[in-house]
Amino acid sequence: MSILEKIRPQFWDTDASMGPGKSLFNYRRIWRFAIALLAVVALVPLCVMAFIDYNVTRHSMESENLLRTARTTSNTRRTVAFFLQERQQALEFLAFQQGVQNLRQQESLEMTLKSMQSSFGGLVDLGLIDAKGSQIAYAGPYDLLGLDYSQQQWFERALQQGEYVSHVFRGFRDEPHLVIAHKVVDEPSGKAYVLRATLDTEQFNAILSSIDLPGDGDAFIVDQDGMIQTPSKQHGELLAQVDLPIPEFSEKTSVRVVLGPDNTRYYVGYAYVRGTPFIVMVVKNLEDLMKPLQTIRMELLWILATSVAIILIVIVGVATYMVNKIYIADQTRARTLHRMEHTNRMASIGRLAAGVAHEINNPLAIINEKAGLINDLFTYKQEYAHDERLLSNIRSIIDSVSRCGKITKRLLSFARHIDVEKDSIQFKGLAEEVIDFLRKEAEYRSISIVMDIPANLPEFISDRGKLQQIFLNLVNNAFQAMNDGGELHIAAKTGEKNTLVFTVADDGCGIPSGDIKRIFDPFFSTKKRNGGTGLGLSITYGLVQELGGSMFVESEVGRGSVFTITMPIEASKEAK
Repeated sequence: MSILEKIRPQFWDTDASMGPGKSLFNYRRIWRFAIALLAVVALVPLCVMAFIDYNVTRHSMESENLLRTARTTSNTRRTVAFFLQERQQALEFLAFQQGVQNLRQQESLEMTLKSMQSSFGGLVDLGLIDAKGSQIAYAGPYDLLGLDYSQQQWFERALQQGEYVSHVFRGFRDEPHLVIAHKVVDEPSGKAYVLRATLDTEQFNAILSSIDLPGDGDAFIVDQDGMIQTPSKQHGELLAQVDLPIPEFSEKTSVRVVLGPDNTRYYVGYAYVRGTPFIVMVVKNLEDLMKPLQTIRMELLWILATSVAIILIVIVGVATYMVNKIYIADQTRARTLHRMEHTNRMASIGRLAAGVAHEINNPLAIINEKAGLINDLFTYKQEYAHDERLLSNIRSIIDSVSRCGKITKRLLSFARHIDVEKDSIQFKGLAEEVIDFLRKEAEYRSISIVMDIPANLPEFISDRGKLQQIFLNLVNNAFQAMNDGGELHIAAKTGEKNTLVFTVADDGCGIPSGDIKRIFDPFFSTKKRNGGTGLGLSITYGLVQELGGSMFVESEVGRGSVFTITMPIEASKEAK
């Protein structure tokens, strides 16, 4: 036998060979439909969940990258603002403490410069400029004394605003630098001066170069015209126009997805530094940031493919198993119908036999009576008393009648097994009969049995054998639920509407609330590990209904169970 023949479903060849009208079901079609339906039900939610998971992960990564970019941009802006503000305040304090007269003296200005360089760093030189724009005092490495700054934008802004931070420019020294200027008024004369400090661009640039950015990330400063103020890795030379768009002024940090000149998408964080012409820009390559998503996508695809393969294997196996079971059940149904037909025929024969036996018994009784009378007459009359031949024939007739009587009794006994026997039942006696079957087990397990059955409980009409089976099943089920030393309580009372109510209560393990609705289903059992078949309560429930009664259960885990049966005092015509 090949492997294919071993795994081929039992219904496969049957369906293939059956002609039209010879089978109730097309098992191959059922099998295919079951696989398709289960696959749709199982795989569609799986694929939807995988798609949702991927999108949630992607959105989460995008949100995380946006948040990190915004946080980096905001932190950088605060650092730049603090760097500039610290030196602005130092320059303001210097102007207030020294005054114009001290600042105009060369030695005093040089000592002040050295003091500020040692305290703050980042200062290249100091200069004092009068209202006409002429630098009247200077301390620093360049020869700038006497230069005219009247045409410089930063000089005009400083006189107007009181203080000013310039953008990076070359100026007279032809080197990139930026200026912090503060307006100073000489109190005796009332004349205005501008105290100017040049900042070291290397220290200024170091603020951004120290930022740790993933991949090809870039952080630099531009002015509001888009001119690059600090070195950039990829987006232009110093003092050149940046190749990315500049947004309108905003007090808050903003992050945008921007398309670069090479069609590369970037996350760009913008933050305006208050009181300065500077805009902090943090640029990250979107493709580099989303590379982990590609790995996640491949892993998700592998997991999805593996799950789909496993689910399909399980679905095919389950569908094959279930359709096989349906096929077997259908075959069993056909055999059962055949046996039922045979049983009905036997029942008809039994009823016929009962009728024949009854009809034959009457003439047999007459023959037996007359033959006995003749035998008595022949025995007492001397003329026939010694006629052995005649007496032998008479005895032969009586023996034959007795033999026929036994045959009719067997026929009647066969008929009784087919029909239900109704009898007047006194429940107390029936309960004692049932308990006698299990009394030894109760004594062995120290289970006490309490019977609360009134003596005046009315008799009722029912099938004694079925009632015995019902209560025997309930008592046996209670014994299985109880531990040694438990208590079984059997009670009976008169109910409403001409009924009797019987209860069988135990203090055993109880039934979980989730199982109460299924406890009477066939093959459902909480004791299968201990040998339970799940048929006892199902059969009991069916017998109660056959007798025209009803049955329900109340149970609590750890407290026990109570089975209540309500039976009519008079058997209904429908009860079977």
